[in-house]
Amino acid sequence: MLKIENLSHVYPNGTRALDSVSLDVPSGMFGLLGPNGAGKSTLMRTIATLQVPTSGAIRFDSIDVLADPDALRRTLGYLPQDFGVYPRVSAFDMLDHLAVLKGYGNRKERHEVVGALLNQVNLWNVRGKAIAGFSGGMRQRFGIAQALIGQPRLVIVDEPTAGLDPEESNRFLNLLSEIAENVVVIFSTHIVQDIADLCQNTAIIAGGRIIRTGTPQDLVAEMQGRVWMKVVDKDALEEHRAAYDIIATRLTGGRTLIHVLAGSDPGNGFTLAEGDLEDVYFSTLLPLRRAA
Repeated sequence: MLKIENLSHVYPNGTRALDSVSLDVPSGMFGLLGPNGAGKSTLMRTIATLQVPTSGAIRFDSIDVLADPDALRRTLGYLPQDFGVYPRVSAFDMLDHLAVLKGYGNRKERHEVVGALLNQVNLWNVRGKAIAGFSGGMRQRFGIAQALIGQPRLVIVDEPTAGLDPEESNRFLNLLSEIAENVVVIFSTHIVQDIADLCQNTAIIAGGRIIRTGTPQDLVAEMQGRVWMKVVDKDALEEHRAAYDIIATRLTGGRTLIHVLAGSDPGNGFTLAEGDLEDVYFSTLLPLRRAA
């Protein structure tokens, strides 16, 4: 169990990136969902001991993360949003080098670990290929392989599917699901469907604060009977925006599908929408958009 208590971080320029964040993260896949600039990457970097927060506490099982960051690093796997490698080095040699840095001194044992990881992420057949020639999805799978060196109990992945095509994204997400059966995986993203498909628990963060938490199923259930939809002409959108709490819009066939939040039937041609995690997400952000 990862426990975060009243975590705040203020950058030297005065930007408050995290504002009293508290979370309990159990084993399995935990989704951190929020727009760009919400504080997701700052939170991930802080948990990963790459920066020290202004205040607050982080514990992982018996480890006081802020007091003993090295103890967490020994059981941490981290895949940041952008990670660098030596492009002309082969996948096997690069992973072998990283395993040395992780403390695998015995060559035979290390090669067994490297081979098992490359098989797990389906890169064994290209183990001799330079990483510079990898596709985006292959690079991300290599990133997961390096994050899994040393059998970590906590794995953090930050925006891992950004820029991947649908096939590579599905392959990568399936791999994350397999990993999460045995460890804590924190999956940070702004892609709502990835959270809905994969995560047993989720938190929505915006403006450096945790706005909502729960299982995707429970959060969606709370929206039942409150989301209404209608297709309108483009020139009628602003009129509807003034009259209703529009939480999402989507172009369809040259017209605009709108979802609105209402406790009862708003009439005027609206029909009840089934509601999904995207509606939860946009309705949660609605007060913040108004305030802006």
